[in-house]
Amino acid sequence: MNIAALLEKTASRFPHHRALSNGLEAHCDYATLAQRVTAIASYLKNELNCQPGERIALVMKNSPQYIEVLFAVLHAGLTAVPVNAKLHRREFAYILENSAASHAFISDEFSDTIAELSKTIDTLQSSLSINSAAYREIYSSPPLDLQQCEPDAIAWLFYTSGTTGQPKGAMLSHRNLMAMTQSYFASVDIIEPGATLLHAAPMSHGSGLYAFPNIAAGAHQVVSQSGSFEPEEILQLIARYPQVSMFAAPTMIKRMVKTPATGDENTDNLKVIIYGGGPMYVADLKAAMARFGNKFAQIYGQGETPMTISCLNQADHLGRDDLPLDELLASVGCAQVPVQIRIVDAHGNSLPEDEIGEILVCGDTVMRGYWQNPEATAKTIVDGWLYTGDMGVLNAQGYLTLKDRSKDLIISGGTNIYPREVEEILLEHPDIVEVSVIGKAHPEWGEEVVAFVVQRDSARLNKAQLDAFCLDNMARFKRPKHYHFVEQLPKNN
Repeated sequence: MNIAALLEKTASRFPHHRALSNGLEAHCDYATLAQRVTAIASYLKNELNCQPGERIALVMKNSPQYIEVLFAVLHAGLTAVPVNAKLHRREFAYILENSAASHAFISDEFSDTIAELSKTIDTLQSSLSINSAAYREIYSSPPLDLQQCEPDAIAWLFYTSGTTGQPKGAMLSHRNLMAMTQSYFASVDIIEPGATLLHAAPMSHGSGLYAFPNIAAGAHQVVSQSGSFEPEEILQLIARYPQVSMFAAPTMIKRMVKTPATGDENTDNLKVIIYGGGPMYVADLKAAMARFGNKFAQIYGQGETPMTISCLNQADHLGRDDLPLDELLASVGCAQVPVQIRIVDAHGNSLPEDEIGEILVCGDTVMRGYWQNPEATAKTIVDGWLYTGDMGVLNAQGYLTLKDRSKDLIISGGTNIYPREVEEILLEHPDIVEVSVIGKAHPEWGEEVVAFVVQRDSARLNKAQLDAFCLDNMARFKRPKHYHFVEQLPKNN
């Protein structure tokens, strides 16, 4: 088994379909992409003498070459280590050292950083810029046959951002990625040949994972020329390409909604925005649907079970007769096809519907474990069930609603308070742009609620005003005891 076989099959079916573009500029068709992948795989196997399972790092901004390198690494039976390009050099160093990556493909802007790091990381033997003539020369290498792997061989080492301590490498197998790919078609959306996947989010994470179902379907992948998320550029590309799907975090969608419409804007081409990676507040979702229409699907997943726990599909966004629309939109949908979901208490006992507990997941998308971290693996996967660390509740219809990570649960005076509930209410205030609620140790109550607030530029909010607003909209014990007014909230990744 090898997940890269998806490309071989599609290149045979649609050799002259455009495969990759950089902005409005065509990069290659499927026949050319398949040829380049086999050539780069040959270079890895025959020139660099890489052995099965060897780790190859991708330290790159979004680019068409990302797909070339990713599929070449997999084609050669090696393990891809995509590294978030927005990380600090200390985090680059940790991931490269922890994964023991032997070689790295990099964007030009990281050349100096990686060259400096390679002086102290013994396992990193070489790095090659995808913008270099040397990289393009590899295209002429003789082809390498697809290397067969065991289904549980590691294909992608996905480094989670980590809630405490250093990031952990989730070992995603060929079986995991194939199950994720199949689940996309069964649970999320149908992709037609020639449709467009627009990479707006980092390809080292969710957007890159969605390359697999899109290549399986023969879709065309477009990377913005900036290599990053610029809402004006993304809206322009949506206007130029057919049947556009894209993965976006809620904050990205919010920026798109706030971007003024131009005369040439055409959202008719937009097929679906798949959102996830953070809470999508109901008010923000309704604003997005007012701007773009019912073209949204929400996925809930983790690096440990990539993009594949639950899905709130497009039909769900229109509502159901047996559920209030706001309750539906506040959920993350139903279990995706390849997984089962359980809600358990602190002792691992299953809870009935409508009771809050930790979310557990099992199925073919669940990772093999954490790279070189058997202790963390044993704590996270028990009897085949992945303990997500997230709190949630399942209703009678099977819809899952998140109630925050278990670590974020605030216990004040013996009462549970869920930060998202407080955040949802505060965000209804017309002068609040963003908010983050946390618990702070308190000598008497155990913890107290603290809110970090980003207010509109013209606003002059104070504690008394927000206290009055909260008391009008939530139980007294849930209201924040302290407010910190900040210019912006720190963002993960």
